[in-house]
Amino acid sequence: MDTDASTPTPAERLPARFETTTFAADARELPDDTPARLAGRVVLWRQFGGLCFGHVLDGTGTVQFSIKRDELGDEAFDHWNKEIGVGDFVGLGGVMYTTRKGEKTLGATEIVILQRAQRQMPDKWAGIASPEVRYRKRYLDLIANQESRERFRTRFAIIQRIRSFLEANRFVEVETPILQDAAAGAAARPFITHHNALDQDFYLRISPETYLKRVVAGSFDRVFEIGRNFRNEGTDPSHLQEFTMLEWYAAYWDFRDNMRFVRELILAVLDDVIGSRVVEFQGVALDFDGDWPELDFRDEVQRRTGIDLRALTTLDALKPAVAALDLDVDVNDFHSWASLVDALYKRTVRPHLIQPCFVTNQPTELVPLARRNDDDPTQLDMFQVVVNEWEIVKAYSELVDPVDQLARLQEQVALREAGDDETMMLEEDFIECMEYGMPPMSGLGLGIDRFVALLTDAPNLRDVVLFPSMRRVVGDTVDHDGETDASETIEADPA
Repeated sequence: MDTDASTPTPAERLPARFETTTFAADARELPDDTPARLAGRVVLWRQFGGLCFGHVLDGTGTVQFSIKRDELGDEAFDHWNKEIGVGDFVGLGGVMYTTRKGEKTLGATEIVILQRAQRQMPDKWAGIASPEVRYRKRYLDLIANQESRERFRTRFAIIQRIRSFLEANRFVEVETPILQDAAAGAAARPFITHHNALDQDFYLRISPETYLKRVVAGSFDRVFEIGRNFRNEGTDPSHLQEFTMLEWYAAYWDFRDNMRFVRELILAVLDDVIGSRVVEFQGVALDFDGDWPELDFRDEVQRRTGIDLRALTTLDALKPAVAALDLDVDVNDFHSWASLVDALYKRTVRPHLIQPCFVTNQPTELVPLARRNDDDPTQLDMFQVVVNEWEIVKAYSELVDPVDQLARLQEQVALREAGDDETMMLEEDFIECMEYGMPPMSGLGLGIDRFVALLTDAPNLRDVVLFPSMRRVVGDTVDHDGETDASETIEADPA
């Protein structure tokens, strides 16, 4: 059969599989003289006379291997010395031994080239220096940087421990839509997409909250979901537009139950994954042990600013008081009292919250899906967990009264019509579900990316996300110094 001359012809046909008996990390623990077969990528290859040493990398780490002239013979030794290249995938068979320097090594007598690298690997095997390359070409970062590999292994272990903790407490994992009719569950600007088959616009979810509550109403008392949320907002080291969130809801709990439970979960992760309740983040020791202090939201704002949010309860009254603080914000950009209060808190209170703490008693206007406090209806039965200035948890007793919920969402609609594009949309089906009856419950959201970053000493969330969104560039490559070479200047995002 004729072939198109433009179709490249492989220079060699390489194997589709290689049977292994061990992984690199396990091979390092094998006794001397144990036969072993393993496979991975060659990340180092050097010759010392009649001996060649290399390191092979797989999903568990690296292990040293060697070939010897006096074992393979001159022809085979010279052949493999030339054939093996850094970046190639190889299959190796042989016997384990320990070198004079004490390093466990596979003495390879069987070598199979499984795939050849067509591009030369960056020279900086001690670590690719450029953040641009690490974020854009994570595969090179994972090959070159052991620190990155360990950080992501820790991320996966943290998520696994969270799942096992929730499942041990009779939570079930569910899935809810990413394409939603309304942007609901949080105050955020959404992404919009079009569904061709239905000829209808949808929003990428900003939160799974209202759908998870529907599941609880459907008789699953304890549910959780770990998944992506999307918010079309700014990017900085602690914010990404696409991020991973854990949310759970428990029927018959209130926010106090959730305060106790989330602390137990966090301590379980620290004990079982990190191995310590004190973690260092950018030179600061964060101590999760002991009781976490509880701070009143409005009291803390007044302590830091002198502004009494119990007295200044309208936008017009609050604006001049905030403007007088010289916070580098234009108060005229805010269309609601709640949005200005949120900005005031984030600029004046949160920067001082370093050690783990609970912030409670948020004003009712801040979260339209949360239950009002029975004794003081101007505040919510709600808390946040703040660590290192970052909010990592938000939770509250849920509002399950359909009359109150409809009124508060209608207020959100009015604010949106007045120009605030970060308000929640009204979901008629959600209100209808509540009218059928919804049990009392408390829900919680935990930002996985921020949580992992804190526990792995990563100052930027992009360091703990495998493939973060980046501004598109044209013609970028990686040169032999491991830096980005582009046909146009790469301008980093604000992060």
